[in-house]
Amino acid sequence: MRPNSAEALPTSAPRSTRQKRAVAQLLGELDVFRSAQDLYAELRRRGERVGLTTVYNQLRTMSESGEVDVIRTEDGESLYRLCGSGHHHHVVCRSCGLTIEVEGPELESLAARLASKYHFSEVTHTFEIAGLCSTCACV
Repeated sequence: MRPNSAEALPTSAPRSTRQKRAVAQLLGELDVFRSAQDLYAELRRRGERVGLTTVYNQLRTMSESGEVDVIRTEDGESLYRLCGSGHHHHVVCRSCGLTIEVEGPELESLAARLASKYHFSEVTHTFEIAGLCSTCACV
């Protein structure tokens, strides 16, 4: 028996909209973290009809689903980049934005030890290292 179209559609899957596809495509072309405003400006430059609020909403949704990584700058601005696979951390150049994904077994162990020591459960964590890459440090 063939299910009707309403039964065939998963109820929890987010819709793929034109705006989400445009944001995802742009992020796929970048290898550095970018702000929502930067992404919005580039989408508009390319002729995409998208609002800044929509870009923020798409980035939030993509972040919540694990599709994009988010880091915060020293002044609190969120920057976004397509996510690599699995749990990882970042080393980010403050000047040019070069980003390297790293796995850190020592960090995972430290997070577990601290959570246990202070009786925390269901712990998540992020760890970012910001500095200057060798190219920017020599300028």
